[in-house]
Parts: sequence; C-alpha cells; structure tokens
Amino acid sequence: MDPRGTVIQNGFLQIQDGIIRAVGPMEQLPSEQGEVFDGQGLCVYPGWIDSHTHLGMFEDSLCFEGDDGNEDTDPITPQLRAIDGVNPMDSYFREALEAGITTVLISPGSTNPIAGQIAAVKTLGKRIDRMIVKAPAAIKFSLGENPKSTYNDKDQTPVTRMAVASLIRETLFRAKKYAEDKERSETEGEEADPPEFDSKCEALLPLLKGDIPAHFHAHRADDIFTALRICQEFSIPCLIVHGTEAHLVAEELRGDCLGVLSGPFLTDRSKPELKHLTPASPGILSSSGLPTAIITDHPETPIHYLTLCAAVAVREGMSRENALRAITCDAAALCGISHRVGSIEKGKDADLVLYRGDPLDLMQKPAAVMCNGHFRILDRSFSATFDENA
Repeated sequence: MDPRGTVIQNGFLQIQDGIIRAVGPMEQLPSEQGEVFDGQGLCVYPGWIDSHTHLGMFEDSLCFEGDDGNEDTDPITPQLRAIDGVNPMDSYFREALEAGITTVLISPGSTNPIAGQIAAVKTLGKRIDRMIVKAPAAIKFSLGENPKSTYNDKDQTPVTRMAVASLIRETLFRAKKYAEDKERSETEGEEADPPEFDSKCEALLPLLKGDIPAHFHAHRADDIFTALRICQEFSIPCLIVHGTEAHLVAEELRGDCLGVLSGPFLTDRSKPELKHLTPASPGILSSSGLPTAIITDHPETPIHYLTLCAAVAVREGMSRENALRAITCDAAALCGISHRVGSIEKGKDADLVLYRGDPLDLMQKPAAVMCNGHFRILDRSFSATFDENA
C-alpha cells in the first residue's frame, strides 16, 4: 500500500541495489527474478519518517555525557551541524528501525534562537556520514520560553521574546550582507576584496537562497506569527515545529508557511506555553488544508511510539489516510526528501515496513522492516520466507 492512495491488493516489488526498480500487480511481475521473498498475507508500507527528533544527540541512559544537543554558551550558532553531535550507536536507532522508522530528521535542541543545521538520516548504519539523506536539510530556530529561560538563568541576553527575535534578525541581516559582498567579489574579481570568512554567515547562505527552509520551534500562536513575520522579511521558506497552538489559528496560517510538524502530544504540559496542547491538533490542521507531519520530538516522546502518535491523532479526529501521510509522503515532502523516501515508487529508496495487520493498531508490530534494501526480520514466524541477505 502507498499512503498517497494507491492500494495494490496482490502486488510485487522488485528491488536492486537498495532501490525500488519496479512495482505493480502480480500480473506484471517480470519473468527475470533474483532472490524472492513471499510476503503473502502482509501489508507493505513506505518506511515511516519522523520529521523532528533529537535522536542520538540526547543519548539513552546518559546525562551530561550523552547530551550533545544544546550549545548554550552562545545564543547564535547556525554553524553547528547536527551530524557532528549524533551517536548512531545509541540504542534508540535500533528501536526506531525495529518500529519501522527508516528516516528521521535530527535537530539541535531549542535553547538557542538559532541552533544549527538539521540533518535527514537513515536509522540503519554505524557511521553517520553513510546514513545521510540530506544535510543540511534545514536551519533550526527557536522562539518562546526555551531560549528565554536558558539565558535568563545566565543573566545574559536574550531574556525576552523581543530580544530573541532581534538576535535572529540581526544575524540574518549580517548573513544577507555577507552574501551580497561575497557575490560582488566574485563578479568584480580582483577589484573587490571578498569578505572575511564567517562560519555563521556561511551556514545561513543556503537558507537565504531558499535551498533549505527554516524550522521554527514555536508553541504559542504569537510566536508562530513572529516566525512567519521574520521569514517573510527575508523571503525564507518556513516550517513550524511543534505548533502547539497552531490549531487555534489554522485559517491564519494557510498560505504563509510550508506546514506544521505537529507534536509531541503524548507528553505532559510541562510549561505555560503548552496549556493548549491537544492530540486533536494534527487533525484540525490537516482538515484546514495545512500540510502536516506527526512527530515524536524524541526523546520527549520515545521514537518507537511514532505510530501510536498517529493512532491517537486518528482517535482524536484525523483521517486514517492523513495520519499515514503525516509519517510518510507528507513528511517527506515537507522535509525536502520526497525524491528518495516517503512512498513506494520506482527509483526511490527501498525503505519498507511490513505488517500482518493495521499499523495503527496498538497491538500490531512490524513483521519486518527494510532500509536501503536491507531486511531486518522482526517476526520469526516468517523466517522460512525471508532471506535477510537478499
């Protein structure tokens, strides 16, 4: 099944070198076949995608030793790369894969107004460089209580929402001027000196060019509108992360942002800006026409509960189709990685998750998962038909 709407009741997939080479009904099965897996009785879905996590940056069972998500010594750090802080050997990578999650976006934390570069990576692998789908995939920004409280405790700016927004604007203006000076020096040659290298400004160039979006951590409605206001000032594509009050202003958001990465909502209201937290939010957003993905914000909600989050969203009013899209094709599109993942199509990565029943049923686990064409058997009752080396 492809959550974009296509359902093949009795179909086949042909996979070679980790890529889907063909897909269709059994009547169209090519005569030339290699290793065969008989998945009769199973349903096949694209590998799940979690669009916002801190996987491997806040490691399992560790405190400060495994906390590499927040560089809270400087409020402006766009030059930091998530891939430099991720430990792929963290046990949650295995748990994510065994839950059918094959692709994640890993983001720096939310203590800094500008926190760093987000990466889209696979959950299978030992070396992060070989797991990357796209890096950088976005730049992480944060508004609201997180940066305020972090730097208030240090008696350092920013301690107000005004100062958070001001620091972001100041940095973007500086990066814009840096880009203009750099372009002028390249155009005029030796007659114009290039600007002195600035790692912070360099990191923001793909954002200012529109090649990647801004991911704005924002819970309250006023913070969401501040994010949109800043992005409109600099013509930056914008995704809202969390958007706890986005459902209250859904009509105001349509057309002004790429969409909302909604969640986590399987958590407590741990701070004032979460007072309107509800699992009904993604359903309201998608019904209003806003592209929506469902996220865990791991480790806020453990990543292996992604399908449970989707199931709760359905229980609270989201359509089943939209909930599946929110962890597959819609998530991929919002994150700029739909050319590789998010649906079952010829030419895309062979990332699949196989179930006996409904993946949104709490009692169901994947029977098997495939990432980059590599099988991992989870239900040994199918061992006779699986070849993990195929």
